Amino acid sequence: MIQAVSPLQISRRVAVVLGGSVESKIGKMTLIRLIHSLEQLFLWGMSMLDSRLKHAVAVGQLRSFSRAADAVGVTQSAVTKSVAELERYLGYSLFHRTSRGAMPTEEGREFIDRAARLLADAAELLGDTARRADAYAGPLRIGLFPGSIDWLLTQPLVSLLRRHPAVRVEVVSGNSERGVRLLSRGDIDVAFGLEAAFARWPEFKCERVASIEILPFVRNNHPILGINPTSKEPLVQFEFVVPSSSEPYTSIIQQMYEKSGKRPADWIHMTDYFQLVRRIVATSDAIGMVAKQFTENSWFRANFVALEGIGLFDPLTLCYAVRSRWQVKPAGRALVSLVRQAWRTAPSD
Repeated sequence: MIQAVSPLQISRRVAVVLGGSVESKIGKMTLIRLIHSLEQLFLWGMSMLDSRLKHAVAVGQLRSFSRAADAVGVTQSAVTKSVAELERYLGYSLFHRTSRGAMPTEEGREFIDRAARLLADAAELLGDTARRADAYAGPLRIGLFPGSIDWLLTQPLVSLLRRHPAVRVEVVSGNSERGVRLLSRGDIDVAFGLEAAFARWPEFKCERVASIEILPFVRNNHPILGINPTSKEPLVQFEFVVPSSSEPYTSIIQQMYEKSGKRPADWIHMTDYFQLVRRIVATSDAIGMVAKQFTENSWFRANFVALEGIGLFDPLTLCYAVRSRWQVKPAGRALVSLVRQAWRTAPSD
């Protein structure tokens, strides 16, 4: 794959070829003219690549070549040609073309997402005066792994945006494996998740932000409340709702069902959306999982009961993780500080 090379890098390579200082070989004025020419060529090449990425991202976001052309201010044929050139270069199709528009392929969807982030980063790096004047301005890409810990960031994010309105947040979630992949590729700026998932990777800087106790919970008048369980055995009579992350919930719950001779897939629901967890638990005999901080809220006490004393899970240590060789954005540092300040506060409704 062709890689962009800066004029400074080119001049250093020329120096190696010439066997010494470029300036001593060709003269100062000639060197200035050479670097200027190389700089113009470099910027032209980058602008060509930049335009193809912009066109592809516009098509991906608008699902239409004609609307993308209007958005970027060129003709539809120019966008069509630009995207076709990019597809030939990549070796795969970015879009399914139909009479109704253009839908990204599976490969195209990932490419468009990454290209959009690259363009945002380029705009931030080279960009406008406002961003240079405000170090907090621009995108902050945050990952939650699993997404069910979103309560940890709700109030800190609100506070961050109140203090620094020029920040533009983008939040993604998934299991821990996805978090490691996105962070290692630089697709997110900071990840929040389980310490066990991130701490073992040497390329990440990982620091603790909270330790939380996870409890099973059920609706009021649930049949298990008549048993007053003090062990795990009665739990296998009911379904569980767990986060999508493969650790640590799923393996523990799976083993619990397997020991009782039941197939885990027949008894486990998976979702990272706590609003849905609440709804499932409230309208069925399924058992959910909740951070102990939630159980202190009035809405929880009015509708649910936490099953304490069972010892189903050890306390979980949550951390933030960033790439160790990259400087953390000011907005990212501010968010981490706010999370540390706020996590002990019971999550709001």
